[in-house]
Amino acid sequence: MSAPAAAISRPSLLAVLELLKPITWFAPIWAFGCGAVSAGHMSAHWPLAIAGMVLAGPFVCATSQAVNDWYDRDVDAINQPERPIPSGRIPGQWGFFIAVSWSGLSLLWGFALGRFAFAATIFGLALAWAYSAPPLRLKRNGWWGNAAVALCYEGLPWFTGAAVLGGAMPASPVLLAALLYSIGAHGIMTLNDFKSVEGDRATGIFSLPVRLGVDRAARLACVIMGLAQLAVVALLVQWGAWQSAGVIIALVLVQAVLMRRLLKDPRAYAPWYNGTGTTLYVIGMLVTAFALRPEI
Repeated sequence: MSAPAAAISRPSLLAVLELLKPITWFAPIWAFGCGAVSAGHMSAHWPLAIAGMVLAGPFVCATSQAVNDWYDRDVDAINQPERPIPSGRIPGQWGFFIAVSWSGLSLLWGFALGRFAFAATIFGLALAWAYSAPPLRLKRNGWWGNAAVALCYEGLPWFTGAAVLGGAMPASPVLLAALLYSIGAHGIMTLNDFKSVEGDRATGIFSLPVRLGVDRAARLACVIMGLAQLAVVALLVQWGAWQSAGVIIALVLVQAVLMRRLLKDPRAYAPWYNGTGTTLYVIGMLVTAFALRPEI
């Protein structure tokens, strides 16, 4: 074997880290933190909270990224050939091996955190594999695929944080808030699909931008994100959390202004909106979490 061939017989640690995409870990870590805050015990059990955030981000979310890149290697060869697998920096079957081994490590970490974390880990990993791997490959359908990712990124880690830190099944207001923010995140997932329209269309992945067209998909994403947050506002008012409801209304109004620019050119402005409007969306999640804390 020549020296260059030997050099790529196994991936570098940097290539593996790129495959696991640390930038994507923020969303589930934040959602887990919101769940922990809503349980009202985060400051007293901060080591457990940190361990749960590691489960949500560097383990389960990272696993989903590895699984997706392995089964998307043909799509990425068109859309983003510089990624670790299509570029050859993760050669052979290493991508599959990493996805399987990281799944096992996630299960072990989740088991160590207790029954709620373990159950959530099993559910999250099952959705991660179902999203990317045949025969289900949920991502082929933009409706189901985005729902699976949104649930794993927002609702599931929120539930897990509340259950692990609270030591019991979360109360119905917490579950409702987690569900609504998951529904809203369906729109965020649609914005993420704008970058891969050509590859999705060429490989038979019917994301919403492919199904509906970019402009219609962008408008739908904005409506879903806005309505979900307004539903949260209505619930907060019903529960008497008027100040929190007012803050979220203000955040939604600013998002509406930003959405006007997004809709002018969704493909160009989607990354910009993810850094602005989506940031306001997740701030609203934390505001809601604080409003749901029980009196201790």
